[in-house]
Amino acid sequence: MAIGRLTALLGLVTVTSAKWIVPGARWLDTDGNIFNAHAGGLCLEHETGRFYWFGEHKTQEQPEGGGIAVYSSDDLATWDYHGLALEPVEGHAHISPEDVIQRPKVLYSEETGKYHMWWHADDSRYSLLLQGLATSDNIAGPYEFQSAMSPLGNWSQDFGAFTDYKTGHSYAMYSNGDRREGRDVYVSRFNDNLTAVEEVAFRFNKYDFEAPTIIQTDKSYFALMSHKTGYRPNNVVAMRADKLEGPWSQPFFVSPAYTRTFSTQSGFSWRIKGTKTTTYLYMGDMWDLNSIWESRNVWLPMEINEREGSIKVLWHDVYDLNVKTGEWKPIRGKTYTSRYAKFTGGAHLQEATFASHNAIATGIYGNDSKVEITVDGEGADQWVSFYHQNIDDMGFGDQPMGQPDRINGTWQIRRISSVIVNGDEDNVHTLYQKDTHKGILLSSPLLLPLKKGKNTITIGGLYNGFDYKGADFDRVVVYPPENGRKRWLDSLRFWE
Repeated sequence: MAIGRLTALLGLVTVTSAKWIVPGARWLDTDGNIFNAHAGGLCLEHETGRFYWFGEHKTQEQPEGGGIAVYSSDDLATWDYHGLALEPVEGHAHISPEDVIQRPKVLYSEETGKYHMWWHADDSRYSLLLQGLATSDNIAGPYEFQSAMSPLGNWSQDFGAFTDYKTGHSYAMYSNGDRREGRDVYVSRFNDNLTAVEEVAFRFNKYDFEAPTIIQTDKSYFALMSHKTGYRPNNVVAMRADKLEGPWSQPFFVSPAYTRTFSTQSGFSWRIKGTKTTTYLYMGDMWDLNSIWESRNVWLPMEINEREGSIKVLWHDVYDLNVKTGEWKPIRGKTYTSRYAKFTGGAHLQEATFASHNAIATGIYGNDSKVEITVDGEGADQWVSFYHQNIDDMGFGDQPMGQPDRINGTWQIRRISSVIVNGDEDNVHTLYQKDTHKGILLSSPLLLPLKKGKNTITIGGLYNGFDYKGADFDRVVVYPPENGRKRWLDSLRFWE
């Protein structure tokens, strides 16, 4: 009997050279529109091996219930948009615009010859806690709704999917809600035609995690999960086991403490078995609670140490990935620190032991208090990463915004700064700066037009829902422009 497989895990695909991957950036598809597919997952087209990404479609007018968008790519960096694979239907019992259609995952069933889309199906009050199923003959859809069910009679909230590349069996992963009777995470095996789960392989009892995903190596299984803080980031944890049935290790952080997993939530992971090496990708979401449609995708390589039983998510502003060989390398940029910046208004340097040269620029506020830094450009659009500290969790003035370290505390998800290049005030770039915790520096990327030679970059504050203050500024890193064939050959020389 044929066993359904998540073809995503095969890693057999022929590609041309890849573009750079920039975690947390505003990604654009080949039509120049924003990549809009959140909390999603990958699947390989059964015949061609082309990558397809499915994710929640969100807009300002329709932040929830917008359906499932689908994109395709040969390199995980250049994406073609194919529209909505699952479109909301007015008046439908489970996929209306008012319903919850979250965390889609697509698997190919050899038994049915169809693609099966699974997701967390719910009403707007999260009172149903079901798993939805839709199928299609074509990977890009459209998908036809089949059912919404309770897995083995249980509740199902955040949804994930995983296929064991050794056995070919596919599994659903799901938390079973926030009620006292729930708060577990299940790993349950699908039946052979991928139309329902038939057996629980393991239950993470009362861990109260969500957003589960599993990455498999030749020796281990690593389950990555998020704590429950809504759309606010937290420290994602992992657990390791020799087999899915356990026993599993104690949870441990996958990124440095207080970075809150670089301000992301887990959701999916990916094994690329290339011709030269195997790479593992963490594919998370950088949610923006204040404007959910502005949330970003963050895909990062992971480092696995089988001897220690550890897995780490590695931050890189920009990296190059070859999905054919499985090799990747970080792109090197040139750093300019706030120590050499110019200041206007109340902006100034403040002593900071954790910052570059033990000083950080602060007091950045609106149009009056700004920081100006001079950088070298190459006459092209170039990625620039802005390293910042945002300590809204400490509170600001009399604003009741901060202190997540207190019981029942909350904090602002981000600040917003204005960025002006070479004094062009008619072209203001918006820089979203995530919360970072005290003494933690994180980066936010922008693609900026830099002329050949010297350029000025001016950083001010924009209104972020409660104030006009920008985050504290430590440094920028300016990366070289992508220039097609020459860049790719340089990358090959690096790997050799």
